[in-house]
Amino acid sequence: MINTTKKTIIEFFENAEKDLELSEERKDLLFSIADKIIEELEDRDKVNLNFICTHNSRRSQMAQVWSFFASDYFNLDNIYHFSGGTETTAFHRNTVKCLQKNGFIFNVDDFSHQNPRYLISYPGTKKSVLGFSKLYDDNSNNYPYLAITTCDSADENCPFIPDAIQRFHLPYTDPKIADNTDNQNEKYMETSKQIAGEMHFIFEEVYKAFNENETPV
Repeated sequence: MINTTKKTIIEFFENAEKDLELSEERKDLLFSIADKIIEELEDRDKVNLNFICTHNSRRSQMAQVWSFFASDYFNLDNIYHFSGGTETTAFHRNTVKCLQKNGFIFNVDDFSHQNPRYLISYPGTKKSVLGFSKLYDDNSNNYPYLAITTCDSADENCPFIPDAIQRFHLPYTDPKIADNTDNQNEKYMETSKQIAGEMHFIFEEVYKAFNENETPV
């Protein structure tokens, strides 16, 4: 098991946000997602987030895990984090290795050579999130939910998602392009850092909406 500390993951998360370079269009998209989360929390007192990509093996898994960390970092309750795909594959081993290097702990909940289930946590928390590859409408994904598609293909190529309260297209470049190359680890870390930084951006906005006179810890 990789030896990690809570400090490792917090430093990565905070630096990811500091190093973000966002276009105005991208920033507006992140604000829109934050505003909808705020609206759902005000109206329903809870919100389910479902990050969706074709194979549910890399970007959608990273987004689910960093979303889980971000809501905990900002002490935001009643936000639930899921992911899914249009096909079932597996939580890719390169994604697992990258998130472990970031500081996350993977405990096998149900072993399968094809598609193991992990309880994912980090040092200093008793909370965990369940990670494995599944369809976006799997029974383990609570609904209704906000659908956030993470594929970098055109938005119109993503599936119709009938259970979604609202759908946002937040694309990331697939680190799969670097599999089995010399810059594989660098590409996965680059994608993880971008996702971590943008989850920080979104959830800090949610935090500020409910804590106007406080500074995030």
